[in-house]
Amino acid sequence: MTTHGTGRTAKDLMHEGAQCIGEHDSLRAAAQMMRDLSVGALPICGEDDRLKGIITDRDIVIKCCAENGDLDRTTAGQLAEGGLVWVDAECSVEEALDVMARHQIKRVPVIDHHRLVGMISEADLARELPDEELAEFVHRVYAGA
Repeated sequence: MTTHGTGRTAKDLMHEGAQCIGEHDSLRAAAQMMRDLSVGALPICGEDDRLKGIITDRDIVIKCCAENGDLDRTTAGQLAEGGLVWVDAECSVEEALDVMARHQIKRVPVIDHHRLVGMISEADLARELPDEELAEFVHRVYAGA
């Protein structure tokens, strides 16, 4: 994959102001927050203000609604499974894209000094990357190349 804009970092690509859902907040609260923010995913933060995971609208539907779960009693933290994937704010654009492609994810939290500072989403990539580089990324994520 080529590097767009030599010297650019994940911080240059991300959108700032990512809002967290608390690990003890309900899935209903998460869904309402997603609606209000017009986003499809939220970082999950613990009481220590550290990133615990990420929850998507699809997670809520597949892992709770489709399983007849209770949106008011199931917490965001209960769906924070597996290894947490994130990138450092100072990593190169190429490194960030590689992490996303390797894990086949369309959004990734950006961390600076152990704190969430933003997110990189497909929309950010579409705005910032040349068409050829965006097409290569999409192919790698969706085709698993």
